[in-house]
Amino acid sequence: MRIKKGSLYSSKKIRKGDLVVAIAGNYRGMSGKVLSCEGAKIVVQGLNVRKRHHPKNGNQPGTIKEFEAPIHVSNLKLCTDGEIPVKLRMRHDSEGERQLYYKEGGKEILYRPITKAHK
Repeated sequence: MRIKKGSLYSSKKIRKGDLVVAIAGNYRGMSGKVLSCEGAKIVVQGLNVRKRHHPKNGNQPGTIKEFEAPIHVSNLKLCTDGEIPVKLRMRHDSEGERQLYYKEGGKEILYRPITKAHK
């Protein structure tokens, strides 16, 4: 049995509310806040904006609505407040808890602890 890579692939490092930068595609170099994450697809505010035409309904005229389409997680990278892309790494602290951190200027800066998702 063959399993699709995209169906099980998800990012443990990118969450809703994080600041990300596009590293590939038409929006390369632009950054935005993560609005939602579903598997390998991530919706980012202001990136991959599409237009949808809605026909007129009764007496109301037709409209054109803009929305953010999902982007694959492989085309995004987390960034710091200065919109500099960073590579997150994992480590264990003294109590055995897992943490995400990145290196900047030779220093290790804590990004956030990793918590297990409860089902």
